[in-house]
Amino acid sequence: MGPDHTARAVINGSYAQSDPFIVLMDDRLDKKDTTPVGGPHPHAGFETVSLLLEGEIGDEAHRMKGGDFQMMTAGSGIVHTETIDEIARMRLLQLWVNLPKKDRWAPPRVQDLPLEHVPTSEKDGVEIKLYSGTLAGLTSPVKNYVPIIVADIRIEAGVTTTLQLPANFNTLLYVLQGSAKVGQEASLLQVDQVGWLDVAASEELSELPITAGEAGIRFVLYAGQPTGESMVSHGPFIGDSTDDIHRLYQDYRQGRLKHIATLPASQRIVL
Repeated sequence: MGPDHTARAVINGSYAQSDPFIVLMDDRLDKKDTTPVGGPHPHAGFETVSLLLEGEIGDEAHRMKGGDFQMMTAGSGIVHTETIDEIARMRLLQLWVNLPKKDRWAPPRVQDLPLEHVPTSEKDGVEIKLYSGTLAGLTSPVKNYVPIIVADIRIEAGVTTTLQLPANFNTLLYVLQGSAKVGQEASLLQVDQVGWLDVAASEELSELPITAGEAGIRFVLYAGQPTGESMVSHGPFIGDSTDDIHRLYQDYRQGRLKHIATLPASQRIVL
C-alpha cells in the first residue's frame, strides 16, 4: 500500500497455538498524495475477516467505510482489489481464519456487514458491536464455516462487566484505546497490547471479568473454535500440501481464479 503504509502483526507465534487464526494484521495508512496504491491480488484456502476502523477501502463492487465488516471466503480461489488513489487515512484489522479441510475449497463467498446493520447493545456503560458469532445476547447474521466471535467492545471508566465465552475457543483481546484489568488475576491490558485467554476442553461458557481503567477501554475481541487440522501456507495461499500451493500459483498465473466483482449475487452478500 505504498510508503505511507504501516502493517503490524498482532498475532505472533506458532499456528498450533493460535488455531484457527493464522495471522492478524493492524494496517494503518496515512496517504499524503494521489498516487494509486494497492491493486488486485489472489487468496485461496482460508477466509479473510476485515474490520475497518477508520477511512474507506474497497473495489468497484463494494466500498467499505469505518465500522463496516467483511468476511471473504477465499475457498477455491478469488482475486480481489484494494486500491486507494486519493489522500486518505485508514486503519484496518484483517484476520486470516483457517478453513477445515472439508471446506478448504468451498466456492468463494463474500459477506458484507455495514455498520448500520451490526447487532449492537449499550447497557450499564458497556457497548458491544457484534460482527460475527453470538455474544451477550446478540447474534450476528454472518455465516461461519469455523465458529468465530468478533466484537468491538467499549467499556466506560471504572465499569466492571463479565463476558461469557466458550471455554474451548482460542480467544484474544486487542486493545485499541485505554486500559483494563482482565481475568481472575486482574491482569493489566493497555493500548496496543494483546491478551490471550487460556483454552479449556470444556464446551461450557467461561466467565471473563473486565474492569475498565480511568480512561475506559476499547478493544476488539476475537474468539474461534480450533480446527485441530494442519495446513501449509505460502504467500496469499493456504493448502493441505505443497502441491496445493503450486497448483494455486499456476491457476492464478493462467487466469483461472475469478475476480470478486464477477461473483454471482448468491456469493456476494450484503447483510
